[in-house]
This record gives sequence, C-alpha cells and structure tokens, in this order.
Amino acid sequence: MAVRTYKPTSPGRRKSSVADFSGLTKKSPEKKLLQIKKRSGGRNNQGKITVRHRGGGVRRFYRLVDFARTKFDMPASVSAIEYDPNRSARIALIQYADGKKSYIIAPHELKIGDTILSSLGNAEVKIGNRLCLANIPTGITVHGIEMQPGRGAQVVRSAGQGAQLLAFEDGFAHLRLPSGEVRKFPGKCMATIGSVGNPDHQNIRWGKAGRMRYKGWRPSVRGKAMNPVDHPHGGGEGNQPIGLKGPKTPAGRPALGKITRSRKKASNKFIIKKKR
Repeated sequence: MAVRTYKPTSPGRRKSSVADFSGLTKKSPEKKLLQIKKRSGGRNNQGKITVRHRGGGVRRFYRLVDFARTKFDMPASVSAIEYDPNRSARIALIQYADGKKSYIIAPHELKIGDTILSSLGNAEVKIGNRLCLANIPTGITVHGIEMQPGRGAQVVRSAGQGAQLLAFEDGFAHLRLPSGEVRKFPGKCMATIGSVGNPDHQNIRWGKAGRMRYKGWRPSVRGKAMNPVDHPHGGGEGNQPIGLKGPKTPAGRPALGKITRSRKKASNKFIIKKKR
C-alpha cells in the first residue's frame, strides 16, 4: 500500500501526504461488529486533565477486533480488507466455516480468499495462521503476540511491525521486538505468522495541524514559550535556554530520556537484552 501526494495548492497540502486506500476492498464496516467508542478528552473521573493535548477529533465507531482467535482448528476465509480509524494497521474481515464473522489485524500480503487457521497443535506455518510459539520454527516473523496464555494479542500490533523468533529454550521463546528488545515469552503463548500490514503508514506526512485535530490531538505549546509559573522552562527575555541540567515536564519531573521503567518490576526477569 503506497503513499499518495497531491499538487501543492496550499502550504498545508504541499507538505502533506495520504495513504493510498486502493488495497481496501470494502467501504462500510459490519454493523454487528461495531461498538460506540467513548472518549475522555484526557480527563479522569474528577474532570481534571491528566493527559495533555487530547480532545476533539472526528466521531468514529470502535471495530470489535478478535485478538484471541479462540475458534481453534476451524478454517476461516478472508472476506475483505477494511480501514480502521482506531489503529494504524488495516483489519481483515474473516468468516469461519460455521458462518460467524469477525475482524482480525490484517497481516502483510494477506489476500481475499485466503484460508487461515488458529490452532493449538501443529498447523501449517503460513501468513495469517495463529500458532503457539513452541510450534513456530526459529527465524520466522510474527505479530500479535500474547504475553500470557489466553490473554490475546498484546504486543506488536501496529502497522508494518513484526518480531523475529530467535530461539526456544526451557519452555520460553526468545523474540526480538521492533524496539530491539529481546524478551522471553512462554511457549504456550499464541502469535500470528507474518508482519502487520500497511507498512507505508510511517511515511505519511500529516502536513498541517488540522489533520492532527481530526485524530484527536490538540495543540501543544513549548514550555520555553510559557511563563515560569506555568512551566519549568518558562521565563526570560526573548529566546533563552532552559537553564536546567536537563528538560523537565510541566510538573517538574525529568523528561526526554529518563528511564521510567521500575527496576523492581516483576517482568524484568524476562528481558534478555534491553531495547536500543
């Protein structure tokens, strides 16, 4: 799926590009697989802003994506490739042999008419099939990985991403994640063969602030442009350096590069190599 550009009829259009939706085969979603999406605008249950720069955006329905795919050993055929406004990847509409329909994250190079399978046993290693990590050969690229058996796809779900299976040892699979981190996953966890589709998503240039407002992102103001009462970087006559050892958040905590992962986190023992 390519990226499309337009003639530079305006400053915003000159710098922007859009995804080429030619790979989509169905415009309207399945009504039975839709759900109303509630939005908080970055506010907590007291109405206070806890996440800045959120709010607005176009209205959209949430597509009920089946991340677990628990209909084991029942073949399903791919009916359509659709656009999902809630994620960077495309979604595929599949229909099982019993007639039930569901959405899945569309793997790269998955085509209409393909038959896919989710199995706890030994099944064919091909794009779209979902298997246990213990049954997947080393060197294969996978996505939609469970962190605990039965949890459903939790890791590697965004457009163009994939994790490589490096080894299998002592009941754990060693995977290299897109961040460069090498991590151990239990062998009973499920994963889908192939990488996530729509790899050109990272090449899109949004071009203007208005397109970010469509996505629900409100404007952000530089801390240096604020007053000292509003931000640690604020104050000074004209353009001044921040005057601190390092950048800070509006609350005064270290920002941009500060490691926030707890050293006492229980899952640290599963990390073999930290991300680059």
